[in-house]
Amino acid sequence: MPVHVTPPTFEHHREPLGIGESAPRLSWRTVTDAADWRQAAHQVEITAADGTVVADTGRVESAESVLVPWPGPRLGSRERVGVRVRVWGEGDDEPSPWSGTVHAETGLLEPADWTALPVTPDHDAPAEEPLPVALLRRDFTLTGPVASARLHITAYGVYAAEINGEPVGDHVLAPGWTSYQHRLRYQTFDVTSLLRTGENTLGALLGEGWYTGRLGFHGGRRHIYGEHRALLAQLEIGHADGTTRTVRTDEHWRTTTGPVLRSEIYDGEVYDARRERPGWSTPGRDTSGWAPVRELPSPGAELVAPTGPPVRRTQTVAPVEVITTPSGKTVLDFGQNLVGRLRIRVSGAGGHEVTLRHAEVLEHGELSTRPLRFAAATDTYILRGRGVEVYEPHFTFHGFRYAEIGNWPGPLDPADIEAVVLHTDMARTGWFECSDPLVNRLHENVVQGMRGNFLDVPTDCPQRDERMGWTGDIQVFAPTASFLHDCSGMLTGWLRDLSAEQLARPDQVPPLVVPDVLPTAFQDAGAQAVWADVAVLLPWTLYQRFGDLEVLRTQYPSMRAWGEATIRLTSEGDGLWRQDFQLGDWLDPQAPPDRPGEALTDGDLVANAYVIRSAEVLAEAAELLDAKGDAARFRAHAQAVRERFADHFVTPDGRLASDTQTAYALALTFSLLPTERQRRGAAERLAHIVRRASFRIATGFTGTPLICDALCVAGEPQLAYRMLLEKACPSWLYPVTMGATTIWERWDAMLPDGTVNPGEMTSFNHYALGAVADWLHRTVAGLAAGEPGWRRLRIAPLPGGDLTWAKATHDTPYGRAEAGWRIEGVGRDILVVEVSVPPNTTAEVQLPDGTDPFEVGSGRHTFHRPYTAPNWPPAEIPHP
Repeated sequence: MPVHVTPPTFEHHREPLGIGESAPRLSWRTVTDAADWRQAAHQVEITAADGTVVADTGRVESAESVLVPWPGPRLGSRERVGVRVRVWGEGDDEPSPWSGTVHAETGLLEPADWTALPVTPDHDAPAEEPLPVALLRRDFTLTGPVASARLHITAYGVYAAEINGEPVGDHVLAPGWTSYQHRLRYQTFDVTSLLRTGENTLGALLGEGWYTGRLGFHGGRRHIYGEHRALLAQLEIGHADGTTRTVRTDEHWRTTTGPVLRSEIYDGEVYDARRERPGWSTPGRDTSGWAPVRELPSPGAELVAPTGPPVRRTQTVAPVEVITTPSGKTVLDFGQNLVGRLRIRVSGAGGHEVTLRHAEVLEHGELSTRPLRFAAATDTYILRGRGVEVYEPHFTFHGFRYAEIGNWPGPLDPADIEAVVLHTDMARTGWFECSDPLVNRLHENVVQGMRGNFLDVPTDCPQRDERMGWTGDIQVFAPTASFLHDCSGMLTGWLRDLSAEQLARPDQVPPLVVPDVLPTAFQDAGAQAVWADVAVLLPWTLYQRFGDLEVLRTQYPSMRAWGEATIRLTSEGDGLWRQDFQLGDWLDPQAPPDRPGEALTDGDLVANAYVIRSAEVLAEAAELLDAKGDAARFRAHAQAVRERFADHFVTPDGRLASDTQTAYALALTFSLLPTERQRRGAAERLAHIVRRASFRIATGFTGTPLICDALCVAGEPQLAYRMLLEKACPSWLYPVTMGATTIWERWDAMLPDGTVNPGEMTSFNHYALGAVADWLHRTVAGLAAGEPGWRRLRIAPLPGGDLTWAKATHDTPYGRAEAGWRIEGVGRDILVVEVSVPPNTTAEVQLPDGTDPFEVGSGRHTFHRPYTAPNWPPAEIPHP
């Protein structure tokens, strides 16, 4: 059988230009149809930019192919290398053919590499009103042909660079949002083809973005990070004759304003095409009216290269319907709640003003803007009046399905408007489908919600005056996210921001949002379980899903700091963490619309359950990192709180102090019940509660990711299926029946009569409650990682409900894995399970017929087993 090796990848980079690692780890995949194929050895060859071989490992006896340590000399700044790999399978005398060669290049690895200074167009005192987008430019002359050129660039704010009138790269909202006071991300672009002998111009648009723009709810605040926008750019040019030239931001740059009168994250953009400056970034333009820039000191924050992909335009969506509302407004329906902005083609008289308003839903037939709160989410375009004009906003984004088109000149052709989808450009890695179309739509809603909310940081919603990196949301959703997309690089960078924010605080408690832009009053509520536990549980999830031990090593100071904080919190009283307020099971469906934190489950019960879970995970991480003392300390901490938890919250019969779905889900899935009698009693009680609730969901952020697993632990998987398939509110499928195309923040964000929930916090794109998709992948389809990083798979499908088939696919670090089942036979009495195991891995297969698990090697496998359908549907307990 032929063996093919894919070109290697570097760390978690999709595009290894301007990377920040001097010894990047390598990964590759082997593609072969040979059954049970396993790698026995590999060989890595590294070449310099001129083709000289600088390292050749020869044959290395090793089965490792994921995040293999760098086998060559450490790289310096700006160093470019090529890497190729070949492998030997077990028993092979000859190696595979060489993979293709992939080139990687480092960025500026040392602070001294930066000679540019930030320059700002702002000379006056900080403005309390939105600023127009600035244009900045620098002219320079090149005396000979260019062999190579790299632009290293970032901003206090957001930028879009141009050279000689051509855009640089395809990034959107660069450099993205980091904890600017600690870490400032820069990008590196290959701009060789944009330069020429003679006159050249480097230009940039500079907007406020997250740096000086308004952030936060209740009106928000401006200038959270600083008073002035700034651009930091360093263009390094190598000529064909070996000479070099650097063009950097300094006092020689000039600035002015142009057509973008304002461009804000929440409120949108105003663009006056009459104020355009054609050719503003091309040589030979008259800049006599432009003003000088002002130099600022070198950044105090660490300048860091990206660890993940940028935000890009990933899709365009055409409207599916033109709606005339009861008040006569024209609204376009794009058929999908999405995140991005509109691109329009329009003709009309100069000065004519078109408005584009965005919202997620209609209410009473009109655009529903109340859920946006203080976000205007409106773009305004003022025509120049010459020919067909094409417009797309620059430094804003909106969450919307519907767009109200105001004052369109002449008849509207919907073909002249399209939605441009924006998100971090992660590779899709996971898929699921089954025989129930509503469940398929639910899963697609999870995917779409993740795309919209993974916009540089994992946000809580993309439409209202918030859009923040809430820590609790990503903590519960990370297992789902890491199956659906390769979010490793993005979340690794976000975790470094979390660590920087957390360790800079006196109490070293993780903030509620990262980057932290909440007013001090929010932090005065005290540490919050579930949210703060992201410091421990998210690195652990990434380690489990991507097999990257360095994530644990890098994040360990942050993980340990939260562990120590929980020791302090539980030592202040009777050995349990007690606090007046916990976010707890946030958005319990029983909570009043205006008080989403009033969950039925005791916040102290939730907090202490999470103390135990995080301490146990921290002990395991410490063991892996050879921190034996810490491992023992946190293991003892978990045991001490576990004993107090059982004494305080659990009766001898397994009843919990909070008689709720969430409480029992925590107790069963976190193994908090010490005796068999308590475990059996809790399982029976949870089943009773679920039946009595007519299988409707009664969990919030904490319980929702766990409830289906808890029912399986309780020996009641068919009750989990029954909850999954319930359509009445509250349930996962209720929003689907109401036309949802993303996951809602509230189970009843839209009421059955089509009106919007009266609470002020109602987002229709909020991924947390979509964490159930992880159970769909692992249990319904039966595809899960059996060891960290998918070196070993666990195939354990559990058919149920009235589903007749289900399957899941995941692109693991070793290749594509698949698991699926279907029911066949005249009497629907045969279960067929089909499995695909990637090369260089094995799988443990547990079939639902009760037989012992067994192991299979790589390749495709099919199993047939007798099948007895469950009694369906399960009986509910009628209310008295």
